[in-house]
Amino acid sequence: MTDRPRGKFYEELEIGDEFTTPARTITESDIVMYAALTGDCNPVHTDEEFCREHNIYGRRIGHGLLGLAYLDGLIFRLGLFDGTGLASLSWKWDFKGPIFIGDTLHGVTKITMKRETKKPGRAIINEHVTLVNQRGETIGEGDHLNMIRMRLAE
Repeated sequence: MTDRPRGKFYEELEIGDEFTTPARTITESDIVMYAALTGDCNPVHTDEEFCREHNIYGRRIGHGLLGLAYLDGLIFRLGLFDGTGLASLSWKWDFKGPIFIGDTLHGVTKITMKRETKKPGRAIINEHVTLVNQRGETIGEGDHLNMIRMRLAE
């Protein structure tokens, strides 16, 4: 027997609902592992000496997509779509600022659209998501289109 979903169903979400994620501090290991995993070893991420002379920030920065990946994980930690999320359909994302080693990031997600689909038991929501550092600066923001279960499908 499988466990029942713990996340929210379509019917339980309202336009305007807003949720704040837990926080996570970015470490040097995070950046090094992301570079190794993706093959993106651009010196702005991996070479401190290069950055002192050639990077506008004077130090290494985290990958923009690392921030987006962590945001997705932080949102998952909320449990909103645990067992009710069916598919991530699209991301539209704007990079707004750098991620530095030692930054503590959290996310805010707000439901901005919801609609049923033609297929029974499936619905689409849009989350406007924002990634914020410990200084309250927006690091990135955008929209995530997500397919979730409807309670009717149980």
